[in-house]
Amino acid sequence: MGFGDRNAKLLIIGLAPAAHGGNRTGRIFTGDRSADFLIRALWETGFANQTESKSKNDGLQLIDAYMTNPVRCAPPDNKPTPGEILTCRPYLLKELALLRGVRIVVPLGAIAFHAYLSILKDGGLIASRAAFRFAHGALFETHPGGPCVLASYHPSQQNTSTGRLTAAMLRDIFSEARRLLDAAEI
Repeated sequence: MGFGDRNAKLLIIGLAPAAHGGNRTGRIFTGDRSADFLIRALWETGFANQTESKSKNDGLQLIDAYMTNPVRCAPPDNKPTPGEILTCRPYLLKELALLRGVRIVVPLGAIAFHAYLSILKDGGLIASRAAFRFAHGALFETHPGGPCVLASYHPSQQNTSTGRLTAAMLRDIFSEARRLLDAAEI
């Protein structure tokens, strides 16, 4: 269900395929308002080759980025249960194992943030999740040699229509990710 550059340095973790987006189109963050927000921000910061993601065959390519979800089916009301997250965890674990070059993880929303931290904790890479408090723009070093986590609100229609997340705020997240990646290569 993930999509992008398999040699990615940036990993974006969403929530689940949206009923009218990825679940309908067959590609994550495609064909809905969340996709409109996310793909434009990725394009503006050099992580995507085009400004929109309308269909599985629209030519979208991610550049040095990969996106996935901790949940593989569209949950009712976009609120997966802890059991659904655990049931789907093996898929995310396999993707994480294959994506060896990731330097920055951007979880979109608190559910993605906690799902990723749970994997780190269960793998013995962090002692506790208590030191990691979700906040938009919060940056964390998780473990020596591991990727940094840069948290963001999810570009859901609920967040974007209320102004909780603006296009500029999301662009700033990926601008910061770009800056951190560029600084690490010097």
